[in-house]
Amino acid sequence: MSVPASRIRVLNDVPLRSDGGYVLYWMTSARRRAYNFGLQRAAELAKAHRCGLVVFEPLRVGYEWASDRLHGFVLDGMAANRRAFDHGHVVYYPYVEPEAGAGKGLLAALSERAVVVVTDYLPSFFLSRMLKAASKKLAARLEVVDSNGLLPIAAAQNDFYSAYLFRRFLQKHLAQNLSELPDEDPLAHARFAQVSIAEVTKRWPMASGALLARDAEAIAALPIDHTVGVVSMRGGAEVAAQRLDDFLDEKLARYGEDRNQPDDDAASGLSPYLHFGHLAVHHVFARLAEHEGWTSAKLTRITSGKREGWWGMSPAAESFLDELVTWRELGYNHCARNPTTYDRYESLPDWARKTLATHASDPRPNEYSLDELASASTHDEVWNAAQRELVREGRMHNYLRMLWGKKILEWSPTPKVALERLIELNNRYALDGRNPNSYSGIFWTLGRYDRPWAPERAIFGQIRYMSSANTLKKLHMKKYLARFA
Repeated sequence: MSVPASRIRVLNDVPLRSDGGYVLYWMTSARRRAYNFGLQRAAELAKAHRCGLVVFEPLRVGYEWASDRLHGFVLDGMAANRRAFDHGHVVYYPYVEPEAGAGKGLLAALSERAVVVVTDYLPSFFLSRMLKAASKKLAARLEVVDSNGLLPIAAAQNDFYSAYLFRRFLQKHLAQNLSELPDEDPLAHARFAQVSIAEVTKRWPMASGALLARDAEAIAALPIDHTVGVVSMRGGAEVAAQRLDDFLDEKLARYGEDRNQPDDDAASGLSPYLHFGHLAVHHVFARLAEHEGWTSAKLTRITSGKREGWWGMSPAAESFLDELVTWRELGYNHCARNPTTYDRYESLPDWARKTLATHASDPRPNEYSLDELASASTHDEVWNAAQRELVREGRMHNYLRMLWGKKILEWSPTPKVALERLIELNNRYALDGRNPNSYSGIFWTLGRYDRPWAPERAIFGQIRYMSSANTLKKLHMKKYLARFA
């Protein structure tokens, strides 16, 4: 099927170039072949113009928090994409910048022969600014395509201040979009004209086999942060698809009851793959529906905002979908509606800023520096374990991440400093950092998507309070604490 118009935006007024040699798909955040509206749009245009298709996947070195860890995960994905595009009808061009600024002019050079440039949309990090700048410089038309969620981001014009309100909106409007999933393989049976970009790759060589293999020496030569090392979790669409299947077969049935238990390992672990675009939410939904024997006829007419019962799936599946769709897409909606403020303290609700200001000068019984936090050098064994998991594995148990954020607020000199530390630690170490959903989690600890809580406390005011002592009482943590002691 054609890509829905609600997912496409034209960023400049350059007409399609009828004499162009190829359609250029500039792969930036949907880094995969399957279930990809951006690639599907590029393929449709290439077929219509009977020209070639070039898939260009670049990796800069100058982005904030660039490290062996983040680079390594993206490089895994590039290696998987090289295999996925390994046939003679598509030119796949992976480019890894060897030094800051080395890739300057590359996109413009590729666009000179392009009918049109099609790219991805991610409403966070530096990508929106990058697209705005590119739209002014390119000699070709630039289209941006939204592959982020089940609901097109353009479908919701309001900024929802609670998950409940957004869930009500989904219950009223999502059904019509469930029949507009992207093609599982946008290139199935496709044949495109043969093209060459040798004049471009001669100046800007393709990523070497050593880099795509995550060779330690090759990565060490790049000007990125080498103190944040690679982790055992590998990236790429192939690994992501296998992890999804494993979750559905082995963990989904336990998800609703056990996902908050660190020892029970019932979380999906899919967020890094969703963040880097190695896995599409549409892919997850299609496999879940298949696993549940679900069809759209089972979707109920509930519009009350309640969490249970409206999908018409098992309780465990509905619990998972509330995280995957409601909470995840709520974050994307906020970033899209607030592109310049989503990561700023001023974006917190008025009530949260007011109560935090009232208690900003309260004495902190325990106060730690950023370095002490990064090295897990606090008095709190639960918090230290969570921080060590983040540093060692690039992820953190979902429930403990909430406690982790609350304690940083408690141990920082001011709420604004706490936010700076939350963003720095999360984005430096977490594979799923820098994502709209990740920012939702960070800001939730300071009151976004929440409400005032009583009793009013020192430091927290009316912000929801969490303690390590209560966490130890509620959760199964013996194995977790031993593992990250």
